[in-house]
Amino acid sequence: MTKFKLKVFLKAAYELILVFLQFFIIALHFFQWELLPKKQIIQVTHISYFMGILIIIIASIIMLFAIKDLGRNLSPFPRPITNSNLVTTGIYRFTRHPMYYSLLFISVGFFITKLSIYYLCLSISLALIIKFKIVLEEQYLNNKFKNYLLYKNEVKY
Repeated sequence: MTKFKLKVFLKAAYELILVFLQFFIIALHFFQWELLPKKQIIQVTHISYFMGILIIIIASIIMLFAIKDLGRNLSPFPRPITNSNLVTTGIYRFTRHPMYYSLLFISVGFFITKLSIYYLCLSISLALIIKFKIVLEEQYLNNKFKNYLLYKNEVKY
């Protein structure tokens, strides 16, 4: 295997691992492992529970707008699909990665409703994976779309 083929293979494997870990951590929000501690950091109140649910609902609505705006460009992978377009309208006028941020806010919402170490660890893990995906995705977008750097400078987050 040549160095080039090995580099392409490793990058594809890295992408696949990031996507797998992202979905795995999201699934753990709904299926708790008995091995991980569920001890509460502080007692959940009605207000904290309500705030968590509100964050989840708002983030879910933003995610639905992002999915609608992406249309056929939607993919779980950081690499843009073939024949894709750079979407800069709709929710993408305000933020470059609304789906990733929505996932993160949903995870934080779960944490706020439970206030447990388990959900805190999930939120931190998801934030790290999303950070890695964003860095990789922005490299791809910058290489594929000549106007991405301009868009990135106009829309900061």
